[in-house]
Amino acid sequence: MNAIILSALGGIVMMFTGIFTQNKIVIKNIAIITLLLLLIGNLLHFYGIYMIHVDVKDMLQFNNFGLFFNTIAFASTLIYFLLSGTDITKVGINVAEYFALIFFVLCGVSILTSFHNLLMLFLGIEILSIPLYILTGADKKNLKSNEAALKYFLMGSFSTGILLMGIALLYGASGNFSIESVPSTTSKVAEMANSGILTPLGLLFIFVALLFKVSAAPFHFWVPDVYDGAPSVFTSFMATIAKAVGFIAFIFLFESRIAELGPSSRIIIPLVIILTLLTGNITAVFQQSVKRMLAYSSIAQAGFMLFVLYSNNDISSEGILLYSVAYSFATIGIFAILIKMKDYTFEGYNGLAKKEPLIAAANTVFLLSLAGIPLTAGFFAKYYMLLSAIKANGQNALWLVIVAVLFAAVSVYYYFRVIQAMYFKDGDPAIAETNSSFKVILLALAAIIIFIGLFPTVVLNFLYF
Repeated sequence: MNAIILSALGGIVMMFTGIFTQNKIVIKNIAIITLLLLLIGNLLHFYGIYMIHVDVKDMLQFNNFGLFFNTIAFASTLIYFLLSGTDITKVGINVAEYFALIFFVLCGVSILTSFHNLLMLFLGIEILSIPLYILTGADKKNLKSNEAALKYFLMGSFSTGILLMGIALLYGASGNFSIESVPSTTSKVAEMANSGILTPLGLLFIFVALLFKVSAAPFHFWVPDVYDGAPSVFTSFMATIAKAVGFIAFIFLFESRIAELGPSSRIIIPLVIILTLLTGNITAVFQQSVKRMLAYSSIAQAGFMLFVLYSNNDISSEGILLYSVAYSFATIGIFAILIKMKDYTFEGYNGLAKKEPLIAAANTVFLLSLAGIPLTAGFFAKYYMLLSAIKANGQNALWLVIVAVLFAAVSVYYYFRVIQAMYFKDGDPAIAETNSSFKVILLALAAIIIFIGLFPTVVLNFLYF
């Protein structure tokens, strides 16, 4: 509960900060301090220390898994503020409001990691999504940003309608909004649930709506245009924390109800995984813009994350947490460098290693992690997801694991194109001046990714001890 309260208060604090001061550095520093308090408050919740005791009527349930993901999300956002906070202040004049919207997104994240009721699922998704629509169109003078915001809003509204339809059907089947399959004995409609039509249909609608939120195929068409049109400094936030929490919502809702989708779930989920990996990786190969390539690669990364639904066991739950750390840290680092580049094409990176060797080295580590190369966090993240599939389905999952590995090999190609441009091509890349603190944070982030790649249990032990 600490995280929900503090993140909401953080958004309010940032709104009032914009009234009392227009100093962008002061606003950024207040946002960092507020986020630190939010992170501390969430950690205190681990030890049963509550700011306020609230009777949530079993609509929310807090456990170590959700609190740990909150910690990952808040730590990733802190790194995001430290690396890209200055760039946020350059987007427009409403700087405090941008930070306020990010805190409201984190409030939605905190609800989605603890919901135990379909109404809270809906509120969490909407509190998460609406600020993102606004941030996407933050660059008001840029037509691409305006178009991206409109497209995101329309598609998001459509998926929300599907979500509400699914919730309505589940309510009709059970007579309550609990995420558990507990039919109400007082509901006359409960008898209809025995026909097996309302519950699986409702779950299918919610499944489709959540696939949109995590940008999985075939509901991914909005991603390239939205990620490309949105200000780059906000794209990294949208593509990491806001995306990863969708998989946590998947786990909470479907871990005990996936069988209610019927035998078709054993066909639908592998099909969605393959389509997502195919669409993301193959399309990324043909991109000439690094930013757009990262948009398609984020779709491909969602394909690996979807193994958490296919496996539905303890290893996949641990794997999604490790994947969230590896993916979020690496993507935030890559975008922090991308924002500094004047040219987003692959040619814009030519010769970067000679001009900025430290930045190029950190960028290489981030790219290797996304590709799943050993000694980086991304390797064990992918390993855990594939291992969970084998543990859950044995030899029946071997073919799907092989397909995933082949697509991971394809991803190496387009990630290494950036590395090739930085180290093996001549050029004079146009990059904004960076101070020493920016480089130190980048290198520290790269070191953390390597450390997690060497000792992944350090992250997972935090979940149990």
